[in-house]
Parts: sequence; structure tokens; C-alpha cells
Amino acid sequence: MRPLMIFAAGLGTRMRPLTDSLPKPLIPVAGRTLLDRALDLGRDAGAGPVVVNTHYLGGQIADHLAGQDVAISDESGTILDTGGGLRQALPLLGEGPVMTLNPDVVWTGPNPLAALDAAWRDDMDALLMLVPVDRARARQGAGDFSLDAGGRISRRGDYVYGGAQIIRPDRLADIPDRVFSLNRLWDLLIADGRACGLIHQGGWCDVGYPEAIPVAEGVLHG
Repeated sequence: MRPLMIFAAGLGTRMRPLTDSLPKPLIPVAGRTLLDRALDLGRDAGAGPVVVNTHYLGGQIADHLAGQDVAISDESGTILDTGGGLRQALPLLGEGPVMTLNPDVVWTGPNPLAALDAAWRDDMDALLMLVPVDRARARQGAGDFSLDAGGRISRRGDYVYGGAQIIRPDRLADIPDRVFSLNRLWDLLIADGRACGLIHQGGWCDVGYPEAIPVAEGVLHG
């Protein structure tokens, strides 16, 4: 089993007014919360242990997870962003490469976590699930990465980061800040030529703002 971190601590500002009283991971899409959909992917991929971080309205997420085999990394004092959040959660996740998942997207087709696990190699420090920008439903903005012939990623290009990855957390120790994005770690690994990408072979939709919800439901029912 490979450990899994689900990032659920965000403020959900783009999802207002739905997030005025509800954390974004608990917003339902096609009758199931975004968080439960993320947990389903993790369980189907055999992930464990599973850790969810919390900050904004974190008590609601803790109540929702009560009785489930899921650990909570509490960021109620200071939201740590993805890099700081992952580093704080490492004692709960254990040793070795970890899977991370953003819950505010929906996927169809192959389980992205299982696909990443099958494609992982020991000469990688990161393997990001990518979506061609022309297939990235409800995405706002340009692509994030390019892929070379060897599967290594570089900044800017026609692929969107889909929100799922496997990454070695070792070099988090090289970043002195307490609050920081995983982009900082990716830049270190890209410079080393050890950050790779895998193209998702199914459907994908960003669920970052209210108007994206019916789009996501269409993807799921399509």
C-alpha cells in the first residue's frame, strides 16, 4: 500500500457563496461529496494510510470522517499550503513516496492513483497526472507543463496538472519556510530532471467554482 494525502484545508474562495458555511470538499457533485469521491479513488487504489488536512470549517470535515479509517492533519491555527501541509502530515503518512490528491476535481476512466502507481519507477522523484488542456473541462487559464520524449516535465505547455501525483517528500527539508506550495518542491525536482508526467486517459473536470458543478456532473454522466 502507498500512503495518500488528500488536500482539504483550502478556503474555497472561488466557490462562494456555496462555501460561506460549507467547506469545499463537502460540496456534493452528482449526489456525492468531493471528499468522498477522492476517498473512493484512494480506497479503490489500495492506498493507506490516508490523511486529510483541515483548516477552514475543519470541524465539519472531521465530523464527516468520524468512524472512518482516515487520519486528520489539523491546520486550524495556520493554513500551511500544499507543501507545508504535506510536510506537517509526514509523521502520519510514514516513509517513502506518497500519493497526493486534490478533491476539487472529478475523474472518469482509469483510476488516476492506480495508474500513477502502475507507472511509478524508482528513478522518479515525482510523477504528476496530466490532462491535455483541450480536454480539461471547466479549467480556467493556460496549461501548466510540457512533456519531453522521456516523460519528464518542464514548466509551461499544453498539459494541466490534474491534481493527483506520487512524490518523494525528502527534499521538503530543503525548503525553510513553514507555509509554501508544492510548486517549490516541483521546481527542485524539475531542475534535477526527476519530475515526470503521465497523461490521464479518461475525462476530467475542475470543480473550482459554482458554475463548474453542472459541467462536472455532465462529465460524470457522459
